[in-house]
Amino acid sequence: MKAITFVTQKGGSGKSTLCISLAVAAQEAGRSVCILEMDRQATISDWLDHRTAEGPEVAQIDATQIDAVMTQLRDSAYDYVFIDTPGVDSTGTLSAIRAADLCIIPCRPTPADLRAFKPTLAAVYRLEKKFAFVLNQTPPRSYRIRDAADGLAVLGILPDVNIVARTDHQDAIGVGQGVTEFNPKGQAAGEVRRLWSWIEKRTQAGKVGSGQAVSGKPVSGQIGSGKAVKHVEAA
Repeated sequence: MKAITFVTQKGGSGKSTLCISLAVAAQEAGRSVCILEMDRQATISDWLDHRTAEGPEVAQIDATQIDAVMTQLRDSAYDYVFIDTPGVDSTGTLSAIRAADLCIIPCRPTPADLRAFKPTLAAVYRLEKKFAFVLNQTPPRSYRIRDAADGLAVLGILPDVNIVARTDHQDAIGVGQGVTEFNPKGQAAGEVRRLWSWIEKRTQAGKVGSGQAVSGKPVSGQIGSGKAVKHVEAA
């Protein structure tokens, strides 16, 4: 089982939406996925309320539970656990970073976003974790994208695909789908599939960014039952 933590301290980066669509893309590729939602904005739980398709499983957990839940999940049958962290510097967020095999840092190509990720990157470096930036919610074309990509590439790994701000993303979330389900042949779906393929290769390979990897029973309650759930109590 591999853990992928989505982390940023800047609101509005599209972190939860990206987490959802990548989880669905992974599931469509035949992977078993569980999402742990730590973000109190509960974007993923709201999405789940509108979802009719099976999987991925979702558990809303308290930040204090992350260590116990991840210990249980390490021996589970899941291929991947995606952790959606709160956009704040907290003990829970640090625990989620520590649990990760790969940290994904979504970042929009704006000056405010490019400044805001610095505390996140410092925590990832301090814990010596693998990481990669993702340029998210980008305009189709802009000098800002090139400038942001050049700057981020100096600091760490950047995939060769950006996630463009397309209406399919929000429309998909509104009806409880991933963007690859909502419009399978659309450009947004293609970008997400390419990004997932890139991420999966990195979780199975050597170095990503400058960190190193860390090294599962099903979570108590309903996780592992094949049903999506809203909340889980750690053992």
